[in-house]
Amino acid sequence: MNRSGKLKSKTLNGLVWAFFDAVGLQGIQFIVVLVLARILSPSEFGIIAMLTIFTSIAYSLIDSGFATAIIQKKNATFIDETSVFHFNIFIGLITTLLFWFTAPWIASFYNEPELTLLARVLSITLFIDSLGMIHYTLMKKSIDFKKLTKIGVIASFFSGAIGITMAYNDFGVWSIVGFTISNKLFRLILYWVLNSWRPRLIFSISSLRSMFSFGSNIFLVGLMNTFFNHLYSLVIGKFFSAADLGYYSRAKSLQHVFVQNISGIVSRVTFSVYSEIQDDKIRLKRGSKKTIASVALITFPIMMGLYVVSKPLIVVLLTEKWLASVPYLQLLCGVGLIAPLNTINLNVLKAIGLSGLLFRLELLKKILIIIAILFTYQSGIKIMIIGQLVVYLLSYFVNLHYINKLLCYHNFEQIKDIFPSFILAAIMAYGIHLFTFIQIDNQFILLFIQVISGIIFYILLCYVFKVPSFLELSNIIKLKIQKN
Repeated sequence: MNRSGKLKSKTLNGLVWAFFDAVGLQGIQFIVVLVLARILSPSEFGIIAMLTIFTSIAYSLIDSGFATAIIQKKNATFIDETSVFHFNIFIGLITTLLFWFTAPWIASFYNEPELTLLARVLSITLFIDSLGMIHYTLMKKSIDFKKLTKIGVIASFFSGAIGITMAYNDFGVWSIVGFTISNKLFRLILYWVLNSWRPRLIFSISSLRSMFSFGSNIFLVGLMNTFFNHLYSLVIGKFFSAADLGYYSRAKSLQHVFVQNISGIVSRVTFSVYSEIQDDKIRLKRGSKKTIASVALITFPIMMGLYVVSKPLIVVLLTEKWLASVPYLQLLCGVGLIAPLNTINLNVLKAIGLSGLLFRLELLKKILIIIAILFTYQSGIKIMIIGQLVVYLLSYFVNLHYINKLLCYHNFEQIKDIFPSFILAAIMAYGIHLFTFIQIDNQFILLFIQVISGIIFYILLCYVFKVPSFLELSNIIKLKIQKN
């Protein structure tokens, strides 16, 4: 098998195991959170959501962009890897201490005294993460998602059992803390048990410096992304109630489960693959076209369908106490249509090594987000989400401009690649919306009918109109079945 064939096989294998990672790992975590949401109150989820932005920023500081630099660097050495390992631990210790001592300020910012102890206990997870980050990075670089899937599923199963047991025993918000910490610990243990890589007492400043140019830009982009991904939660937590933040965070997590994990599967695998073919612009364009079309094929019907079934879905999964999340989820579905496309386009720039351009594009997007929030936060959460949607749409066309310049992948060419999926998904969504005019009092039955009919209807539409990405995906599935 030639190099191109091996890479394709490696990519498909990575995609398959990344899919199982999403279905298995995310499925278990999704079930755990659903059970917790049915037991706990929106306010308790809102309290934890207030801390998410701070823990996520601290995690970005631990990474510092060097993990991505290790993946992108073709000739990374053991000295590079062990230097990054020691650097991660040092930053992990610093961020843990920083988080511990700033906990009272965080509690004061939100005017929620109980956040002090919660923040200090959760700070432990930062040091735990730093001990296993290089192991995760190396498995990700080798596209060893089979092993990562096993680790994630095992850790989520046992930590989920701990969290649910605590919730049933009236530990309240601490059950979420117990779930989070135990999940991190199980992952760390399995990273070291299932990965043969071991560090040595070697540290090279010059090694870190060689990766700093690329890594620093990626770090700044990652830090900005982390802050702004949680900025809406920060603003809602500050200017609205903990319950309001709970409703928003549940809506956002549902949207994330149904679309971000799918684009994340593709993104995790394609960045490693794109990095290997970064010098071949023809292959890079061809891979980008297929990825964009495939992501649109899957995410468009999911987001449009989710918009239609949002009410019965929330009632069935979370109970009626979470109904206030419905309008937030519907609006976030619009963001979910565009966000994965932005991720894929930016992944191409990252793989090529244009981290400076990536940083500037992300900086522009963040400026637009700040402007949108300033103009919308006083008008309520719904208007804030609409502002977010406008920003994502503007960013998409800006990203398209640079993809066109670098790969000659013209704006209308990419829109043409995703247009069939958009139209057929819209037809499907309208079709299942008609079921709402039938008097079906049982929300579970309504949800079941809409989901099953939507899947069948969309597949039939793709088959009848011979959507290229659908036909290619069908052929891949047929070949896999024949081999087995």
